[in-house]
Amino acid sequence: MRIGQGYDSHVFEAGRRLVLGGVEIPGCDGLKAHSDGDVLAHAIIDALFGAAALGDIGSHFPDTDARWRGADSMRLLAAAADEVRAAGYAISNIDATVVCERPKLRPHVEAIRASVAAAAGVGPGAVSVKGKTNEKMDDVGAGRGIVAFASVLIEETSKEK
Repeated sequence: MRIGQGYDSHVFEAGRRLVLGGVEIPGCDGLKAHSDGDVLAHAIIDALFGAAALGDIGSHFPDTDARWRGADSMRLLAAAADEVRAAGYAISNIDATVVCERPKLRPHVEAIRASVAAAAGVGPGAVSVKGKTNEKMDDVGAGRGIVAFASVLIEETSKEK
């Protein structure tokens, strides 16, 4: 078994749609990014690549590459999960925390879990997503952006690496 952890953060940008875990969240500005700015998907991707010792999101989907401009991060998550499986691992579970003052995530958590599970190729019971605030501390607490943390557990399925 291997454990990976991921982290990502983005600031809000007016005029963009907010996407978290592949789910569009209405009524809130989106996040400034080269892709669609899905901070949760990006943290999960980094956790997956880290667990399998495959680098990080930037080495696979660099923000200097025009192919990834505006990219759907759930497609990137699915590709990352496929790479982890090709390296000889199965994804056991994903545990993620999104930290923001706005929007409130509770109404969207089940849809986000289902979306992440589908992209990662696991059952929804293997995905946990929690929303937290930063209690008004720092830039995230001031409502300037969103931070996401993710941990994943993968299990070896083959001896060949």
